[in-house]
Amino acid sequence: MQHDLFIELSLIIAIGSGIALIMRLLRQPLIIGHILTGIIVGPSVLSLISSAETIEVFSKIGIALLLFIIGLGLNPKVIREVGKVTMIAGASQIIITGIAGFAVGSLFGLSKTESVVLATALSFSSTIIVLKLLSDKKEQSRLYGKITVGILLVQDVVATIALLVFTAHGEQQNFSLGQLAFLTGKGILIGVPLVLIGNMVLPKLRKLIAGSQEFLFLFSIGWGFGSAALFQLAGFSIEIGALFAGVSLATLPYAQEISSRLRPLRDFFVVVFFINLGATLSFSNLGSVVPLTLSALFVVIVIKPWSVILSMGILGYTKNTSFKTAVSLSQISEFSLVLASLALDENRIGANVASALTFVALISIAFSTYTTVFDDGVYTFLEKHLLLFERQKTYNERGKKRKAYELVLFGYDRGGREFINVFKTLGKKFVVIDYDPEAIDALERTGIDFLYGDATDQELLDEADLTKARMIVSTITDFETNKGLVRLLETTNPSVVFISHADTIEQASELYEMGVSYVMLPHYIGSEKISAFIKKSGLKKSEFRKFREKHIAYLETHFNADKDQIEVVED
Repeated sequence: MQHDLFIELSLIIAIGSGIALIMRLLRQPLIIGHILTGIIVGPSVLSLISSAETIEVFSKIGIALLLFIIGLGLNPKVIREVGKVTMIAGASQIIITGIAGFAVGSLFGLSKTESVVLATALSFSSTIIVLKLLSDKKEQSRLYGKITVGILLVQDVVATIALLVFTAHGEQQNFSLGQLAFLTGKGILIGVPLVLIGNMVLPKLRKLIAGSQEFLFLFSIGWGFGSAALFQLAGFSIEIGALFAGVSLATLPYAQEISSRLRPLRDFFVVVFFINLGATLSFSNLGSVVPLTLSALFVVIVIKPWSVILSMGILGYTKNTSFKTAVSLSQISEFSLVLASLALDENRIGANVASALTFVALISIAFSTYTTVFDDGVYTFLEKHLLLFERQKTYNERGKKRKAYELVLFGYDRGGREFINVFKTLGKKFVVIDYDPEAIDALERTGIDFLYGDATDQELLDEADLTKARMIVSTITDFETNKGLVRLLETTNPSVVFISHADTIEQASELYEMGVSYVMLPHYIGSEKISAFIKKSGLKKSEFRKFREKHIAYLETHFNADKDQIEVVED
């Protein structure tokens, strides 16, 4: 039996690796390849799976590890920092998508429970897919990237609540408010002690736990699985227990280390989960599932992005930022598939709904990958139609008469404040250009002249009249945007002093070749500054202590950081 299981797993992983290679060559998310592997090795094609129960256990372990790591990312401090826009846009997107999803379920005659599961599953986007795409494009630090990650955090919080409700009382179809209150009480009795231990006891054991990487790994697995088992004994699912286990450790300084250590283990078992999911897909009723799949897909790739664009437009963001945020979220989550699998196991939904959601996941993930990678081209094609969703009265329409500025700053954050201080000292007229409404509000409160918009917007650049500027500084992190500014200035104002940001040596070299006056490489400037300090102060620790305190005070003042966010260890 064990020999047969080993051969079976080996064959499945070998086939999965081959299909994953094809997905890599096609630049498709590996999740699609894993589900396709399941379809191939399942009863629909090769029928290689005979140890279904063991594969199911492995997939459960994968789900538990996935949710444990998601929980590690739900740090309350991070959630507080996501800002107003992510809370409003995230909540409105979930509500609008949920209503549309429920309407689709009702239209196809699904039960209320099935419609709620469908609506909930369609509301969430894939954290794994989105973060991977943003990372590949190196756009996590752009405004739309930050907002996207913030909305994903909001979704994770709502998903936690949804999982708590859907796992309640296992097989019971009728769920009263009294039962919910009772279950919530039980959850608090178990969850609060875990959080207290994670926040009050474990930090004191930091050296003991984090001192050995091997022990940290074993402790993390023990804490996650032990908590999951405890929740299961109390009547909850393993999944909700694993999620709470992660949340209880989220504020620890070594939470990120735990997450990175567990990812390879998670990846293996999650692969098994997606393969198992694909293997359970039934094609016998494919004809009856297609209409539901297409309708649900319309909700995900049309209504969900539209809701994000609409809410961000109302909040004052440019159509470019709104569009790119929306496109990034136009798929359903791996969590949606976990929820569907769990609901199917508990007989809350039929196999047709689970199959429809799996097909929606396959198609929407592939669709969003292409639209995100080629979002600039898609945006150019749809730009005229997006004007409807951009607020007509934007921040640069405050009744101020435009002036001719000698100094222009693109980007208020990421060092922009320092340039503002220098510009004030010079006594020259200057303007700040930014596309973050929160930054614009801060500029307006301080009485600094500003223009609201994207540096790629030609109308904005015409209004800024860069032809009269003597110096232009760009702290924008997007390389292509900075290159676009260089090309514009070559023809409109070749004598201007242009200072630009770059992230890598290669980017800096290319910008210098294009004629940029000076390129700011953050790591180079930081090294240069500390080197000068060492030459001046020598090896005196007292001097470094003064320098350190000055830096901490700067962070607290300029970046709204409090001492809880800056881990200060006394010398």
